Amino acid sequence: MFLTISTTGTAANPATDLGYLLHKHPDKAQAFSTAYGTAHVFYAEADAERCTAALLLEIDPVALVRRGKGKGRGGAPDAALAQYVNDRPYAASSLLAVALSSVFSSALRGVCTARPERAAAALPLRVEVPALPAHGGPALVERLFAPLGWTVTAEPVPLDTAFPEWGDSRYVRLLLESDRLTLGEALRHLYVLLPVLDDAKHYWVSADEVDKLLRAGEGWLAEHPEQKLITSRYLSRRWSLTRQAMERLELVRLAEADDREVEDIDNAVGDGTEGFDDAVADGTEGFDDAVGSGAEDTDAAVGQGTVQESGQGTVRGSVQGSGQEPGPGSVGEEQPASLALLRRAAILAALHARGAARVLDLGCGQGQLVQALLKDARFTEIVGVDVSMRALAIAARRLKPDRMGERQAARVRLVQGSLAYTDERLKGYDAAVLSEVIEHLDLPRLPALEYAVFGHARPRTVVVTTPNVEYNVRWESLPAGHVRHGDHRFEWTRAEFRAWAADVAGRHGYDVAFTPVGPDDPEVGPPTQMAVFARDTAAPHTPEEVRAA
Repeated sequence: MFLTISTTGTAANPATDLGYLLHKHPDKAQAFSTAYGTAHVFYAEADAERCTAALLLEIDPVALVRRGKGKGRGGAPDAALAQYVNDRPYAASSLLAVALSSVFSSALRGVCTARPERAAAALPLRVEVPALPAHGGPALVERLFAPLGWTVTAEPVPLDTAFPEWGDSRYVRLLLESDRLTLGEALRHLYVLLPVLDDAKHYWVSADEVDKLLRAGEGWLAEHPEQKLITSRYLSRRWSLTRQAMERLELVRLAEADDREVEDIDNAVGDGTEGFDDAVADGTEGFDDAVGSGAEDTDAAVGQGTVQESGQGTVRGSVQGSGQEPGPGSVGEEQPASLALLRRAAILAALHARGAARVLDLGCGQGQLVQALLKDARFTEIVGVDVSMRALAIAARRLKPDRMGERQAARVRLVQGSLAYTDERLKGYDAAVLSEVIEHLDLPRLPALEYAVFGHARPRTVVVTTPNVEYNVRWESLPAGHVRHGDHRFEWTRAEFRAWAADVAGRHGYDVAFTPVGPDDPEVGPPTQMAVFARDTAAPHTPEEVRAA
C-alpha cells in the first residue's frame, strides 16, 4: 500500500522543510520494521519549490495471518486461500494508519524542534492514496474529509477496465488538497479516517483505542458532523467503547463552547468519594451523605436538635428557636431527619400532586433522586441528566441497572448533557426537577438554563429547590457571609428566589407556588426553599406567544 504527501515552497520557506517536519532526510531511503512487514520512506522529489514524501508499506501475508486475532480480514480463522490472497498488501487500511503513527510519530504530534514555526503553520498540502477501500463510496469520503478543510477528489476504481459493464469496485483513488492545515493535523485526519473508511481493523480493539481516538481527534472530532459514524467504525462498532468515546467527546464540545477546560466542566464530583464504594458494598442505608457533591451537596440532618451539613466540608450547629437540644448522653431518642431526605420527600409529593409519570432529573448528580423515583412505581420513565461523566458513573453504580429486571431497567436512563443548551431529548416529559442545581451556575448563565428548561423543553411541571441563605445564620460553624458549598455561585433570600421564580413563570406561561422544606423558622424561614411551576396546557407555549398575550 502506498501514500504520498506533497508540499510546495519558496526560497524563504523551501518545500524541503517537509523533511524536517517528518524527521526523515530527503536524501535517504529508509526502512522500518513493523509487526506485519516493512515500511519504506523515500522522497520522489525534493527541491525548494516542491517536495514529495512517499510511504510504501510492504505487508507479509503470512505474518498477517499468524498475528491475526480472528477479527477482520486477514485475521479470519478459516483455512481459505483468502487469508493469504487478499487486498491487505495493496489497499490503504488500519495497517497503513498504524505505520503512519509509528514512522511519523513526532510529526503526528506536531513536534519539530528544528522548525517549530513550520510545524505550527498551515502548509499547502497534497495527499494521494492510489487504492483506498471506501465502504460508503466517494460520497462518504467527501463527508468525512471536506468538513476538515480538505478539497476532496475520490475517483472510483473500476472492477475491471476491460469490462466496464461490471461497474465500480469499492475502492477509490483519493486526492486531498488543502492550504489551511498543519502537517500534524493532516496526519491525524489520515490516522483516524483511513481505517474508518476501510471499516475493518486488523487488530483487536481494546479500551485504550478510545484514548488513541480522542488524542488523534483533538480539535476536530468533537464538532465533526459524522462524529458518531467515525467513532463507531474506528472502535469496530463495540458499543461500550463507542458510548464511552461519545460521552467524552460531548464533554469536550461543551468545554469548547464555554471556553473552559474539560476539568472545569466535569467537576460535579469532588475527591471525597471514598466512602461511596464502601457504602454500596455494605448495603448501608443513608450513604447519600458519603459523597458530598452534585445536586445533593446540602444533605443535612435537620430535626429538634442539630443540623449537620455535608459537602466539601461539614457544618454543625444548633437550630435556634427549634426546641431544646438533647444532651450529649441522650439515648433512645429519634434520630434527626436528613435534609436531603426531606427534600426528596417534598419533591416526590409535588410530583404526585401534579400526576407526573415521566420525569426528568436535571443535574442529577450521583443519582439519589433518580433512585428515589425508581422505587415508586407511579413514575414510569425517569431520565437523569448531568454534564459530569464522573457523577453519571457514580449514579450508574448506585442504581446498578445491569442487575435490574428488564421492565425496571427500561424505566430509567442516565444521559450526559448541559442545561445551558437546548436539547431535543428533554421535550415531552410530564415534569422536570432542578434539585439544588441553579445555585451552581454563574448568574449570567442562568437565563440560558431558564430558556432550555422553561422555554424549550417545557414540561408541564418544573420543581426547583435551592438553599435559603437567610437560614445560614442558624449554623454556628458556618462563617458569616460564606455559602454552604464551595461550588455555589450564589445563594438567595426568600424574596430573591420568589422574585426570580415569578419572573420566569410570567415570561414562559407558568403558575408558581412555594413550599418550605425542613423546619420553617419563624424568623429566617426553612433551610431549603422549593418552587413548583405548573403550566396550563391552554397557556401560550413560547416566550413570543407569552409576550403577545
